[in-house]
Amino acid sequence: MAYRSGSGINSTSDRSPRRTAWPAAKLILFWVALLWVLEFVDQATGNSLDTFGIIPRREGELVDVIPAAFMHFGFGHLIANTLPLLVLGFLAALRGTGRFLAVAFTIIVVSGLGVWLVAPDGSNTAGASGLIFGLFGYLLVRGFVDRRITDVALGGVVAVLYGSILWGVLPTESGVSWQGHLFGLIGGVVAAFMTSSARAGGAKPDWH
Repeated sequence: MAYRSGSGINSTSDRSPRRTAWPAAKLILFWVALLWVLEFVDQATGNSLDTFGIIPRREGELVDVIPAAFMHFGFGHLIANTLPLLVLGFLAALRGTGRFLAVAFTIIVVSGLGVWLVAPDGSNTAGASGLIFGLFGYLLVRGFVDRRITDVALGGVVAVLYGSILWGVLPTESGVSWQGHLFGLIGGVVAAFMTSSARAGGAKPDWH
C-alpha cells in the first residue's frame, strides 16, 4: 500500500487442501487479474481511478476504504504486490473460499480505517499491500487459533519466506503507507479469531 501527497461472512469449512486447491487458485487468479484490469483502465484514463484512494479524515472518503485496496499508483506498484498476493492469498484460501473472502474483507476494512484515521494530511493511499500484510498475519496465527499443527507449520514457512516484510510496518520509507501495513497486519490477526473454525465449533483440533 502506498500513498501520494496531494490535496462477516463466516465459513467454517475445513475441507482437505487437495479439494480446495483449484477453487483457491481460481479465486486468487481472478482477484489479481481484476487488479491488473483496473490498473490498465486507470492508465488508459489518465489515472482517473486514483480518486478511489483514501484521503484521511474526510467523511466522504470512508466509501473508498474497500475500493482503495484494488487500486494502484502505476504498474510498478502493482507488480510489487502481485507475487506476494498470489502466494499468500492462495495459501489463505486453501481453508475455503468463503472463509477467505471473510478474512480479506476484515483485513481491508481494518487496514483502510487505520489509514483513514492516522495517515498524513493530504495523502492519498491505495494498494493491495495492506491486504498482503493482513494475510501474512492471518497465516502466522491461524494455526494457533484453530489449533491445527499443519497450519502452525505452514505459518512457520510463511514467516521464513516473507518475515522480512515486517519492516514495512515501520515509518522508514517516504511514500509507503506503513499505516496501511500495520493496520492490515492487525486486521489479519483479528480475522484469524473472527473466522476460527475451532471457535465456531467446526474442525476438531489436531494437536499431537
